[in-house]
Amino acid sequence: MREVMTKSMARNIFYGGSIFFILIFLGLSIHSHLYIVGTSTAATPLTDSVTRGKRIWEEHACINCHTLHGEGAYFAPEVGNVMTRWGVIDKPDDAFQTLKGWMEAQPTRIAGRRQMPRFHLTDNEIRDLANFLIWADKTDTKNWPPKDSG
Repeated sequence: MREVMTKSMARNIFYGGSIFFILIFLGLSIHSHLYIVGTSTAATPLTDSVTRGKRIWEEHACINCHTLHGEGAYFAPEVGNVMTRWGVIDKPDDAFQTLKGWMEAQPTRIAGRRQMPRFHLTDNEIRDLANFLIWADKTDTKNWPPKDSG
């Protein structure tokens, strides 16, 4: 082997290495795409009600206090699995009634307890928010967050 690298040797190493790593990058990108499409989608499809519920979640900045699948502020409880914790995951009407009762009881004014503001949502908005939380609860999060309480 020569001790000096010629221009053509350097060029061939550069182009060969570049092509090799571009192929690895493309292969990993395709693998990631197929994995996400094939396994990480929600168990239930998006409906208009779920979309409206997500919009309500965003308009009222719920994520400023709550976490959803570990994302958001840690001031208030995790709500990504709240419907399972309440036992109403497969009962949309019960989920609506439970969420409505809980939200109407806010703020509780219990000493030493964090207070949630009252948003004065309509029944349809609460139903849409409940449907969004049910949809989020059915999303395959690969066991995240690690605790049931969030």
